[in-house]
Amino acid sequence: MSAETIDSRPRRGSLERFSLWMGRAVPDAITASVVFLFVVAAAALAIGTPGGVVMDAYYRGLWMLLPFTMQMTLIILLGSALSVSPIVRRTVGSAARLPASATGVVTAVVLFGAAVSYLHWGLGYALAPVIAVFFATEAEKKGIAVDFPFLLVAAYAGASIWQFGLSASAPLLVATPGHFLEGTIGVIPLKNTIWSPATLFHIGAFTLCCVLLSRWIMPRVPTPISHFPESHKLAEETAPAIPPATSASERVERHPFMTLALCAALAGWLIHHFVINGSSLDINSLNTTLLLATLLLHGNFKAFGGAVEKAVVSAWPVIILYHLYAGVAGIIQFTPIGEKLAALAATVTTPYTFPLLTTLAGAVIAIFVPSSGGQWAIQGFITSESALAAGVSVERGLLALSVGDQLGNLIAPFWYVVIASIARIDFRRFFGYGLLFALLWFVVGVFSFTFLPA
Repeated sequence: MSAETIDSRPRRGSLERFSLWMGRAVPDAITASVVFLFVVAAAALAIGTPGGVVMDAYYRGLWMLLPFTMQMTLIILLGSALSVSPIVRRTVGSAARLPASATGVVTAVVLFGAAVSYLHWGLGYALAPVIAVFFATEAEKKGIAVDFPFLLVAAYAGASIWQFGLSASAPLLVATPGHFLEGTIGVIPLKNTIWSPATLFHIGAFTLCCVLLSRWIMPRVPTPISHFPESHKLAEETAPAIPPATSASERVERHPFMTLALCAALAGWLIHHFVINGSSLDINSLNTTLLLATLLLHGNFKAFGGAVEKAVVSAWPVIILYHLYAGVAGIIQFTPIGEKLAALAATVTTPYTFPLLTTLAGAVIAIFVPSSGGQWAIQGFITSESALAAGVSVERGLLALSVGDQLGNLIAPFWYVVIASIARIDFRRFFGYGLLFALLWFVVGVFSFTFLPA
């Protein structure tokens, strides 16, 4: 809960009024998945699919993402645990002392948010508010006028780059043998998705434009972080001290040797995977890398376990939601409804309109399904079939859908609430600015994946 209170009769701009309306209109993710279930099931029945076939398709889908669910749970869990390690916090604090002007602060916040999110989306979302807090605190100490709520949305906007980073859900999934659409689209290497020319252009162009837009629209009369006492405290907090060991077992679990032994085994597997086998990055190797990094940064099993225990709260929605999304995906994939929807999409798309329409469709779904992996589970089959019917590659369809996914994330309040909760501020203080970054993301994304090689 934010320490700051909002006046009972505030003068709200159109952007803030829209954000408040969205907060009232959009249901929670579980409710939205149930709505989708009945809409898709009703559509399947309406085209003549027998009820028994619909039920069988639903059950087939309900549990087809069990491995993926656990993989995504680990990505969230390990990313959150990594972000609270003392070394990471010290690194952010040191970087925050470098800028000497408001332009430098804004630029560093956007670039820092983009860099960490490119490495790992969970790390980006977890660190974005921490980055804003540390940079706003150091700026105020130096007398640099920056607006703290705006820095939060600037860091979050920069973190959008995760959609095409090393932990991008859909690209990693289709690059992993055995994924649920392998029979339809095969295994697609990352060089065709997140490392394609169109994607690399999009990352560079959006990040640069994000810096310029941030500096242009930042409030001229800023509100410093000292006006938000609960947020200000975050920069001063430290990790709780680990009590001294009182038994042989406690000394063992605190000793770094045990951690290093496990890290050596994990590093050995990664060398075998990448160097000896010549395999590429996929979800399993990403999680192994995250586990290795998190163990090393925490130093011992006791500290690691404490961080994971706190981080597990952030992973609970995925454990439930992905099965609900998979049930909807099962009806789409295992009844004629998927092919019908793909055929309908093919009649209204061309190679030049397909990325635009796919982006818009992805944005609508993302408002109700705030999960890239869950969205691909629901829309992956239709997007793949529609892409082929429109005469474009599946990769282009996947990338356009990713643009739509983040567009929805930048429009809907779900992730703003997450960022605001970490920063201990009301999300309504910065939501409106996010819509301008959403427009920027949309324009750059549609251009990139319509006209550039992908």
